[in-house]
Amino acid sequence: MNYELIAFWSQVVAFVLFVVVAVWVWRRFITPAVEKAQRESNDRIATAERHRDEMQAAVAALRLELEAAERDAASIVEAAQERARHEQEAILAQAREEGERALRNAVGELERLQIAARARLRDELVERALRAAEALVRERTDRELDARLVRGFLRRLERGGLN
Repeated sequence: MNYELIAFWSQVVAFVLFVVVAVWVWRRFITPAVEKAQRESNDRIATAERHRDEMQAAVAALRLELEAAERDAASIVEAAQERARHEQEAILAQAREEGERALRNAVGELERLQIAARARLRDELVERALRAAEALVRERTDRELDARLVRGFLRRLERGGLN
Protein backbone atom coordinates (compact mmCIF):
# COMPACT_ATOMS: atom_id res chain seq x y z
CA MET A 1 0.00 0.00 0.00
CA ASN A 2 1.40 3.45 -0.93
CA TYR A 3 1.34 5.57 2.23
CA GLU A 4 2.62 8.64 0.45
CA LEU A 5 -0.40 8.55 -1.83
CA ILE A 6 -2.70 8.09 1.15
CA ALA A 7 -0.98 10.98 2.93
CA PHE A 8 -1.28 13.17 -0.17
CA TRP A 9 -5.00 12.49 -0.62
CA SER A 10 -5.68 12.93 3.08
CA GLN A 11 -4.05 16.36 2.87
CA VAL A 12 -6.14 17.19 -0.21
CA VAL A 13 -9.34 16.12 1.56
CA ALA A 14 -8.37 18.02 4.71
CA PHE A 15 -7.67 21.15 2.66
CA VAL A 16 -11.02 20.91 0.85
CA LEU A 17 -12.83 20.43 4.15
CA PHE A 18 -10.95 23.36 5.65
CA VAL A 19 -11.91 25.63 2.73
CA VAL A 20 -15.56 24.53 2.92
CA VAL A 21 -15.67 25.19 6.66
CA ALA A 22 -13.90 28.53 6.25
CA VAL A 23 -16.38 29.68 3.59
CA TRP A 24 -19.33 28.48 5.65
CA VAL A 25 -18.07 30.27 8.80
CA TRP A 26 -17.45 33.44 6.80
CA ARG A 27 -20.96 33.45 5.37
CA ARG A 28 -22.65 32.29 8.55
CA PHE A 29 -20.98 34.48 11.15
CA ILE A 30 -18.66 37.16 9.76
CA THR A 31 -20.80 38.61 6.97
CA PRO A 32 -23.92 39.07 9.17
CA ALA A 33 -21.85 40.72 11.92
CA VAL A 34 -20.26 43.14 9.48
CA GLU A 35 -23.63 43.90 7.87
CA LYS A 36 -25.18 44.52 11.28
CA ALA A 37 -22.38 46.89 12.24
CA GLN A 38 -22.77 48.68 8.93
CA ARG A 39 -26.55 49.03 9.45
CA GLU A 40 -26.00 50.41 12.94
CA SER A 41 -23.43 52.84 11.62
CA ASN A 42 -25.80 53.97 8.88
CA ASP A 43 -28.57 54.43 11.46
CA ARG A 44 -26.31 56.64 13.58
CA ILE A 45 -25.35 58.68 10.55
CA ALA A 46 -29.03 59.04 9.55
CA THR A 47 -29.83 60.20 13.09
CA ALA A 48 -27.02 62.75 12.92
CA GLU A 49 -28.28 63.98 9.56
CA ARG A 50 -31.83 64.20 10.90
CA HIS A 51 -30.53 66.19 13.86
CA ARG A 52 -28.64 68.49 11.48
CA ASP A 53 -31.81 69.00 9.42
CA GLU A 54 -33.73 69.85 12.59
CA MET A 55 -31.06 72.35 13.50
CA GLN A 56 -31.27 73.89 10.04
CA ALA A 57 -35.05 74.08 10.43
CA ALA A 58 -34.48 75.81 13.77
CA VAL A 59 -32.18 78.28 12.02
CA ALA A 60 -34.88 78.93 9.42
CA ALA A 61 -37.39 79.58 12.21
CA LEU A 62 -34.97 82.01 13.80
CA ARG A 63 -34.67 83.82 10.48
CA LEU A 64 -38.47 84.21 10.34
CA GLU A 65 -38.43 85.70 13.82
CA LEU A 66 -35.65 88.00 12.69
CA GLU A 67 -37.75 89.26 9.76
CA ALA A 68 -40.63 90.05 12.14
CA ALA A 69 -38.22 91.95 14.39
CA GLU A 70 -36.99 93.97 11.36
CA ARG A 71 -40.50 95.28 10.87
CA ASP A 72 -40.59 96.51 14.49
CA ALA A 73 -37.53 98.74 14.55
CA ALA A 74 -34.12 99.19 12.96
CA SER A 75 -32.18 99.03 16.20
CA ILE A 76 -33.96 95.83 17.31
CA VAL A 77 -33.31 94.34 13.87
CA GLU A 78 -29.59 94.98 14.05
CA ALA A 79 -29.25 93.34 17.49
CA ALA A 80 -31.44 90.40 16.49
CA GLN A 81 -29.46 89.80 13.29
CA GLU A 82 -26.21 89.69 15.21
CA ARG A 83 -27.65 87.29 17.77
CA ALA A 84 -29.13 85.04 15.04
CA ARG A 85 -25.83 84.86 13.16
CA HIS A 86 -24.01 83.76 16.29
CA GLU A 87 -26.66 81.19 17.11
CA GLN A 88 -26.65 79.88 13.54
CA GLU A 89 -22.90 79.46 13.56
CA ALA A 90 -22.99 77.80 16.95
CA ILE A 91 -25.83 75.46 15.95
CA LEU A 92 -24.16 74.54 12.66
CA ALA A 93 -20.81 74.07 14.37
CA GLN A 94 -22.40 71.90 17.03
CA ALA A 95 -24.34 69.87 14.45
CA ARG A 96 -21.21 69.47 12.34
CA GLU A 97 -19.15 68.42 15.37
CA GLU A 98 -21.80 65.94 16.50
CA GLY A 99 -22.11 64.51 12.99
CA GLU A 100 -18.37 64.17 12.63
CA ARG A 101 -18.10 62.66 16.11
CA ALA A 102 -20.86 60.16 15.31
CA LEU A 103 -19.13 59.29 12.06
CA ARG A 104 -15.77 58.81 13.81
CA ASN A 105 -17.43 56.69 16.48
CA ALA A 106 -19.15 54.59 13.82
CA VAL A 107 -15.89 54.04 11.95
CA GLY A 108 -14.11 53.12 15.17
CA GLU A 109 -16.89 50.74 16.17
CA LEU A 110 -16.83 49.13 12.74
CA GLU A 111 -13.07 48.63 12.99
CA ARG A 112 -13.40 47.15 16.48
CA LEU A 113 -16.14 44.80 15.28
CA GLN A 114 -14.05 43.73 12.29
CA ILE A 115 -11.05 42.99 14.54
CA ALA A 116 -13.23 41.04 16.95
CA ALA A 117 -14.90 39.16 14.09
CA ARG A 118 -11.53 38.24 12.60
CA ALA A 119 -10.30 36.98 15.97
CA ARG A 120 -13.45 34.92 16.47
CA LEU A 121 -13.18 33.51 12.94
CA ARG A 122 -9.54 32.57 13.46
CA ASP A 123 -10.28 30.87 16.78
CA GLU A 124 -13.28 29.03 15.38
CA LEU A 125 -11.38 27.92 12.29
CA VAL A 126 -8.49 26.57 14.37
CA GLU A 127 -10.90 24.80 16.69
CA ARG A 128 -12.88 23.27 13.86
CA ALA A 129 -9.77 22.25 11.95
CA LEU A 130 -8.40 20.50 15.04
CA ARG A 131 -11.71 18.74 15.67
CA ALA A 132 -11.94 17.71 12.02
CA ALA A 133 -8.34 16.42 12.04
CA GLU A 134 -8.91 14.46 15.25
CA ALA A 135 -12.11 12.96 13.88
CA LEU A 136 -10.37 12.07 10.63
CA VAL A 137 -7.51 10.37 12.49
CA ARG A 138 -9.93 8.44 14.71
CA GLU A 139 -12.01 7.45 11.71
CA ARG A 140 -9.13 6.26 9.54
CA THR A 141 -6.93 4.43 12.04
CA ASP A 142 -7.40 1.20 13.90
CA ARG A 143 -5.10 -0.79 16.19
CA GLU A 144 -3.51 -2.75 13.40
CA LEU A 145 -2.71 0.33 11.29
CA ASP A 146 -1.40 2.14 14.36
CA ALA A 147 0.88 -0.78 15.22
CA ARG A 148 2.20 -0.96 11.64
CA LEU A 149 2.90 2.76 11.58
CA VAL A 150 4.76 2.57 14.90
CA ARG A 151 6.82 -0.45 13.73
CA GLY A 152 7.67 1.31 10.47
CA PHE A 153 8.67 4.46 12.32
CA LEU A 154 10.90 2.48 14.68
CA ARG A 155 12.54 0.64 11.77
CA ARG A 156 13.31 3.98 10.07
CA LEU A 157 14.77 5.30 13.30
CA GLU A 158 16.97 2.21 13.63
CA ARG A 159 18.24 2.64 10.07
CA GLY A 160 19.56 6.08 10.78
CA GLY A 161 16.90 8.73 10.91
CA LEU A 162 13.68 9.94 9.39
CA ASN A 163 15.07 11.14 6.04
